[in-house]
Amino acid sequence: MTEQTSRKTPFPGDRIPEDVREHMRTARDEMRKSVEGLLPPEFLEHRRAARKQMLLAVRGLLDHALEHIDEHSKKA
Repeated sequence: MTEQTSRKTPFPGDRIPEDVREHMRTARDEMRKSVEGLLPPEFLEHRRAARKQMLLAVRGLLDHALEHIDEHSKKA
């Protein structure tokens, strides 16, 4: 059963002018650079390593779930 629905309201990107979005992107990048300038480089390295470990943990969960699905499909 597939139904086609039309959007009643436009996406925000449809309503915000491109020059305003570009300004917001630039402001975000500059804010990120200024905050990173306040933090010691060791902190940034540790944060990157922690993020990588978190992503590897999620990968492990997904791999386990896929193996579980494969085991059940072989039994059926």
